[in-house]
Amino acid sequence: MYAILDIESTGGKYNEEGIMEIAIHRFDGHKVVDKFMSLVNPEREIQPFVTKLTGINNHMLRSAPKFHEVAKRIVEITEGTVLVAHNAQFDYRILRTEFRRLGYDFQRKTLCTVDLSKKLLPDAESHSLGKLVRSLGIPMSDRHRANGDAIATLKLFKLLLGKDSDKQIMKEVIREAEHGELSPNQLDMVSELPSETGVYYMHDKDGEIIFLGKTKNIKKRVNQHFTNAGTLARKLQKYTKKVSYERTGSELMAILKEYVELVSTRPKYNSISHKKLFSHTVNFSLNGEPHITVKIVKGQMQQEQKIRFNGVSSAINFLKRASEEFDICPASMGLKKSCSHNENGCLSGCSDIKDVENYNQKMLSILHKYGIENRSLALLDKGREHGEQGLVLIKNGRLQGFGYVELNHQINNIHILESLITPMCGDENTTFIIESYLRKSHGLKVLDLSPSL
Repeated sequence: MYAILDIESTGGKYNEEGIMEIAIHRFDGHKVVDKFMSLVNPEREIQPFVTKLTGINNHMLRSAPKFHEVAKRIVEITEGTVLVAHNAQFDYRILRTEFRRLGYDFQRKTLCTVDLSKKLLPDAESHSLGKLVRSLGIPMSDRHRANGDAIATLKLFKLLLGKDSDKQIMKEVIREAEHGELSPNQLDMVSELPSETGVYYMHDKDGEIIFLGKTKNIKKRVNQHFTNAGTLARKLQKYTKKVSYERTGSELMAILKEYVELVSTRPKYNSISHKKLFSHTVNFSLNGEPHITVKIVKGQMQQEQKIRFNGVSSAINFLKRASEEFDICPASMGLKKSCSHNENGCLSGCSDIKDVENYNQKMLSILHKYGIENRSLALLDKGREHGEQGLVLIKNGRLQGFGYVELNHQINNIHILESLITPMCGDENTTFIIESYLRKSHGLKVLDLSPSL
């Protein structure tokens, strides 16, 4: 017996969401034998984006029953069933959370039609409910409403049941009630984490760091570790006894901190590569010519000014974008494409490089914007709180460390900045990380400190 379930929640912070609509169809494998659907007064505000998505607003829910008024009916209709939902982990968590608020431990086995469809329909372009049922020709109405989505999930489930001829996949994807749920200890750990950018550390019973990572949302990422089903996730769920963290504000600072600390702490369950993060460089040199030439080189040590890339295609794409951004002939950059500067193309010599001084200045501008080789720079990014900026300090092309300054702090003196940062040991990989970040236009403010040296 199955209970096909769909829940529409209010949105909001993790584990603070409320149910505002629920639909359950009790299905015996052949036909629906019972059904329940209702709006629910969540006793909290609905997030605006949820109202826009579902059409459900706060006014509609004022007279709706509260969850404790429908809880008994939910227990009865799901008794002895396997809960089936599209992204069952989400619906089951929300449902258990609501029951937990009432002091009731609601437990059911679950089956996720996302997991099932990935196994039985591996060639589907998308496994989202809307796109998947459309591709299968399953009619759907009232999208993003509980009953509409529940009926679509039911029709999808019937189709999938028919495809599971030997029933082996069904056995594999049925989850025990605890699967995808957090233990009380894990709930406590997650509840104390911020939904902010930074680095998190997972500790064992002896306090040793067994895993660390960087993320834009610490709470969400650690929760994923505790609810995922992979080999790594199971190890972290078993051995993690404490989670600590450091907010960075800046994503770049989180990436750099993760890289440097992985090398120094070598956690048990992190995969640490000893290889260079980049494979090729774009070298800028005079090479006996009056104008600067560029060349993509496999990433060995080079003396020329260079920018680092992970792969030839990445380097080529960068040169294409740079040629457009700085109005430089693509052919002069080795891209095998005629430019618009010469009516006859570039067959008889590119007219763009005849003005050597202007051409070279454009090439240096590329280096100045996207490269840090032999340069001393202060990179200013988001801070951890209002009135603060994150600072990444580079000296002679190498990472020196990062720290934080107030918005009105004097930050054009490298010697002052050196006293403010937490030192880090930079290498070619940290240089690659910084250059890659610069290329993604994250809005970093770049201060050139070379003149003050």
